[in-house]
Amino acid sequence: MSNQPIHTDKAPAALGPYSQAISANFAFKGTVVFCSGQIGLDPVTGNMKEGFEAQVDQAFANMQAVIKAAGADLSGVVKLTLFLTDLSNFATVNAKMEALFQKPYPARSTVGVSALPKGALFEVEAIVTL
Repeated sequence: MSNQPIHTDKAPAALGPYSQAISANFAFKGTVVFCSGQIGLDPVTGNMKEGFEAQVDQAFANMQAVIKAAGADLSGVVKLTLFLTDLSNFATVNAKMEALFQKPYPARSTVGVSALPKGALFEVEAIVTL
């Protein structure tokens, strides 16, 4: 198995010792891409978007940019992990996901957290197959 880092300038650079995504070629099942979490940072300005919905939109846009850089699209997403600082926003995220994904939806875990990097209100990470 070889791991290939994925990077795009269309999503924010990693804020620490991690890659935007890693593509892993498994002998038994093609390639799987493990995307690091994306928050609502604008990759052009480096500023956090204002408000929960804007951060969710930007985080998903950042995730899509990383997935595209890996040679895939949202149809290859098999698992998402969502991190919310306020679980009362769960319905908002569900509506955003319904607009982005088609059935069958990817598997998903949602975790309530006390804080996220840069004061983000939302973070999303993905596992994608090519």
